[in-house]
Amino acid sequence: MAPLSLVGIVVCSAIRAALMDGLSEVSDRAVAHVERSRGCFLLDEIKMATHNFDDARVIEIGGFGKVYQGYINNGATVVAIKRLNAESQQGAREFWTELEMLSELRHTHLVELIGYCKEGHEMIVVYEFIPRGTLTDHLYKRRTTKTNTSTSLTWEQRLNICIGAAHGLEHLHAGTNQIFIHRDVKTTNILLDENWVAKISNFGLSKGPTSLSITHISTAVKGTFGYLDPDYFDTHRLTTKSDVYAFGVVMLEVLCGKPAVDTKPGKEPINLVHWAKPFIKKGKLARLVDPSLNGQIGRRCLKSFIVLANNCVHKSPKSRPTMAEVSNRLEHALSQQRGRTEGIMTKGFQSFMHCFKNKIGQ
Repeated sequence: MAPLSLVGIVVCSAIRAALMDGLSEVSDRAVAHVERSRGCFLLDEIKMATHNFDDARVIEIGGFGKVYQGYINNGATVVAIKRLNAESQQGAREFWTELEMLSELRHTHLVELIGYCKEGHEMIVVYEFIPRGTLTDHLYKRRTTKTNTSTSLTWEQRLNICIGAAHGLEHLHAGTNQIFIHRDVKTTNILLDENWVAKISNFGLSKGPTSLSITHISTAVKGTFGYLDPDYFDTHRLTTKSDVYAFGVVMLEVLCGKPAVDTKPGKEPINLVHWAKPFIKKGKLARLVDPSLNGQIGRRCLKSFIVLANNCVHKSPKSRPTMAEVSNRLEHALSQQRGRTEGIMTKGFQSFMHCFKNKIGQ
């Protein structure tokens, strides 16, 4: 296969002339950012990379459309190619918002933008390929696909994933001289690479950049039910604490192995936060733990994790921690867990040595 090259500024300028009405400001800004640091692809190159959008290459289907596994650089580089479905409720504004956000931001725990294609009615984003899929795949939608065999995650793996995702959101909120708000934090938007490193993805609903002095953004409510900050829903005031609330829901999913909203046929939907809070209030913390984690979680670590998750989903935004505080407290919970594991190993070794000495003495 011929190499998939990055097209020059002349092609990007031609594409810019075809932007949709009413979006020229945001799209021009996005294109300018992408041209400086990423690339613009021809549609023919995208088709070559995906075998003409072969359904056998589809690795995910979401609100935006289909995501394909593709190959560029003469087949040497595997990428993820997200193509807008013409019937999707998410449209041009989300497309350009995502491009602008990702072209401005670089971080270990944010998915990396490689380039884009805007040709005719086609809107396509090219990202780094994240082989293990979404966090959801490994919590309660375990499955085998051609690119990934999902498995039950250990507790320490889940803690590290939470820490990575928290660092990604912390960077959005406070890692630059401006504030970015994701607005759609959920387990399907946390991807896992080959080393189980978490990467925040899907920035189409994001807001930013805004000045550090701005306390909130008044905007229409958008996001995913089960993760929506109730204060944002009631007041339309979007803040970084709205991301914190959604992250608290993610933490509960990680611990419980249950979705944010459990919709079983013939039954009323169960909101995870509403289900978990009575157990937390009564101190019945063990009732919250995913059965696959039985015996893995240290008592102090479990308490720290649940207290933090409960603080994140507090009804009042002012009572929620910042993402920087969330990151620090998760690191502390991990140290508690590792201390517990080391203690078990020490006791086991001591028991072995005691038995060994007794046998030698016989």
